[in-house]
Amino acid sequence: MVPITKEALSKLVTETTVEIYEELTPQLIQLIDQTKHNDKLTEAQKQDEISLHMMGYVKSCTNEIMIEVLAEILGLE
Repeated sequence: MVPITKEALSKLVTETTVEIYEELTPQLIQLIDQTKHNDKLTEAQKQDEISLHMMGYVKSCTNEIMIEVLAEILGLE
Protein backbone atom coordinates (compact mmCIF):
# COMPACT_ATOMS: atom_id res chain seq x y z
CA MET A 1 0.00 0.00 0.00
CA VAL A 2 1.44 3.32 -1.04
CA PRO A 3 0.14 5.99 1.31
CA ILE A 4 -1.30 9.04 -0.39
CA THR A 5 -1.94 11.13 2.71
CA LYS A 6 0.09 12.09 5.72
CA GLU A 7 -2.37 10.20 7.90
CA ALA A 8 -1.94 7.03 5.84
CA LEU A 9 1.83 7.37 6.07
CA SER A 10 1.57 7.85 9.82
CA LYS A 11 -0.56 4.72 10.12
CA LEU A 12 1.92 2.71 8.03
CA VAL A 13 4.87 3.90 10.12
CA THR A 14 3.04 3.24 13.39
CA GLU A 15 1.98 -0.28 12.38
CA THR A 16 5.47 -1.08 11.14
CA THR A 17 7.01 0.31 14.33
CA VAL A 18 4.87 -1.90 16.57
CA GLU A 19 5.61 -4.92 14.37
CA ILE A 20 9.38 -4.39 14.37
CA TYR A 21 9.65 -3.65 18.09
CA GLU A 22 7.64 -6.77 18.91
CA GLU A 23 9.77 -8.83 16.52
CA LEU A 24 13.10 -7.71 17.98
CA THR A 25 12.11 -7.57 21.68
CA PRO A 26 12.87 -11.24 22.44
CA GLN A 27 16.48 -10.75 21.31
CA LEU A 28 16.84 -7.73 23.59
CA ILE A 29 15.38 -9.61 26.54
CA GLN A 30 17.81 -12.46 25.95
CA LEU A 31 20.80 -10.09 25.83
CA ILE A 32 19.70 -8.32 29.02
CA ASP A 33 19.15 -11.62 30.80
CA GLN A 34 22.61 -12.88 29.78
CA THR A 35 24.17 -9.65 30.98
CA LYS A 36 22.36 -9.74 34.32
CA HIS A 37 23.65 -13.26 34.95
CA ASN A 38 27.25 -12.57 33.90
CA ASP A 39 29.22 -12.96 37.13
CA LYS A 40 32.36 -11.55 35.50
CA LEU A 41 30.82 -8.06 35.40
CA THR A 42 30.30 -5.62 38.22
CA GLU A 43 26.83 -4.11 38.70
CA ALA A 44 28.02 -0.89 37.07
CA GLN A 45 29.39 -2.80 34.09
CA LYS A 46 26.12 -4.71 33.79
CA GLN A 47 24.19 -1.44 33.69
CA ASP A 48 26.57 -0.07 31.04
CA GLU A 49 26.14 -3.22 28.95
CA ILE A 50 22.36 -3.08 29.28
CA SER A 51 22.40 0.57 28.19
CA LEU A 52 24.42 -0.42 25.12
CA HIS A 53 21.98 -3.23 24.37
CA MET A 54 19.09 -0.76 24.58
CA MET A 55 20.78 1.73 22.27
CA GLY A 56 21.54 -1.03 19.79
CA TYR A 57 17.94 -2.23 19.99
CA VAL A 58 16.54 1.22 19.23
CA LYS A 59 19.01 1.67 16.36
CA SER A 60 18.15 -1.72 14.89
CA CYS A 61 14.44 -1.08 15.20
CA THR A 62 14.75 2.36 13.61
CA ASN A 63 16.73 0.98 10.67
CA GLU A 64 14.25 -1.85 10.12
CA ILE A 65 11.28 0.51 10.32
CA MET A 66 12.77 2.81 7.68
CA ILE A 67 13.65 -0.12 5.42
CA GLU A 68 10.20 -1.71 5.74
CA VAL A 69 8.28 1.53 5.18
CA LEU A 70 10.42 2.59 2.22
CA ALA A 71 10.19 -0.89 0.71
CA GLU A 72 6.40 -0.74 1.02
CA ILE A 73 6.23 2.69 -0.57
CA LEU A 74 8.65 1.83 -3.37
CA GLY A 75 7.17 -1.61 -4.00
CA LEU A 76 10.40 -3.45 -3.22
CA GLU A 77 10.54 -7.05 -2.09
